[in-house]
Amino acid sequence: MDEETKPVDTETIAQMLREKKGRMKRYLSHCVHCSLCAESCFLYMARDKDPQYMPSYKVIQSLGRLYKKRGKVDRRFLTEIKGIVWNHCVLCGRCYCPIGVHVPSMIAFARSICRSQGVYPDTEEGRVESWL
Repeated sequence: MDEETKPVDTETIAQMLREKKGRMKRYLSHCVHCSLCAESCFLYMARDKDPQYMPSYKVIQSLGRLYKKRGKVDRRFLTEIKGIVWNHCVLCGRCYCPIGVHVPSMIAFARSICRSQGVYPDTEEGRVESWL
């Protein structure tokens, strides 16, 4: 069985989501998509303000989608968000939210879900040169 067709443990993912549901769902619901976090992200600024690098986009397209699907995802989905949580964010903590949404903890949590299923960034993707 190759890596792409290997099944994921959806119950483990669902359990992880339940354990942090209060805080993470609160953060997700408090995001008003104001985009004030965007210019505090150096990757967003370095990538000519590509919307895919906005902190709010990264959270909604990774952790937000995991919660929406209630953890019932496949390996293809996890591989898809892998690029968002590892290549589009370095967890520097610079992203600023006037409402208090803590983006780094959300991205770190999405990473831990991916790791729990053996989904990691490729060696080449993890190089600092690929961030800039």
